[in-house]
Amino acid sequence: MSRTPFIAGNWKMHKTVDEAEQFIQALLPRVSTTEGADVALAVPYLDLQAMVDSTRGSRVEVYAQNMHEAPQGAFTGEVSAAMLTELDVHGAVLGHSERRQYFGETDRALALKVPAALDAGLKVILCVGETEEERENGDTERRLRHQVQEGLEKLDTERLGEVTIAYEPVWAIGTGLTATPEQAQEALSFVRALVADRSKEQAQRTRVLYGGSMNADNAAELLALPDCDGGLIGGASLDPAKFVPIIEAAVAQGPKG
Repeated sequence: MSRTPFIAGNWKMHKTVDEAEQFIQALLPRVSTTEGADVALAVPYLDLQAMVDSTRGSRVEVYAQNMHEAPQGAFTGEVSAAMLTELDVHGAVLGHSERRQYFGETDRALALKVPAALDAGLKVILCVGETEEERENGDTERRLRHQVQEGLEKLDTERLGEVTIAYEPVWAIGTGLTATPEQAQEALSFVRALVADRSKEQAQRTRVLYGGSMNADNAAELLALPDCDGGLIGGASLDPAKFVPIIEAAVAQGPKG
């Protein structure tokens, strides 16, 4: 049971539709013959339709950056799974640290969002990770245990392997700091072990990504870690010239498991 490397770019609140179109036209020729890694872009809501249309038939998938757990209702500013699937969006990033920090995203809500997304046919990247204060206080494992266990709590055991989990040390996001290979492997391995507590088989299916300032310079070293199945890429995903080398490093690394 092998795990194909997965490189997902998270644009956050960057790129108008016009800018997104310029990016994708520059990216697609450079990845059209690249095989051996899955590639996705998590783009702002207003870019979703344009990116789905422009990537149709390519190897690049399009993800939303959030999704509400309810099918409909009085939730101003939110979008449902049905709204995403109607556009042929492939998946959603759920629980990103910025959603947690700035917009009050809770593990309780994520426990509902994850199965709702999968039930609608969307793929899921569930983000987990500790703050600098939590790491300094020795609370990394406690924080990860709570986030992983609660985020997957309502999911049937046989579906655990369908969820990609992105470990993102919050102190390394957008700061230029990166966890050492030892720190990253320790956390990635611990995340996989938490899934294995429910099912060792599903843990072997689960792709665990590193999400803390991965770039072209450090990608090969991080992707070589035994439990690193890819990356959730922030700043480096905004420029094809910086994003493609990460994809190529993942292809060179090959599948694991």
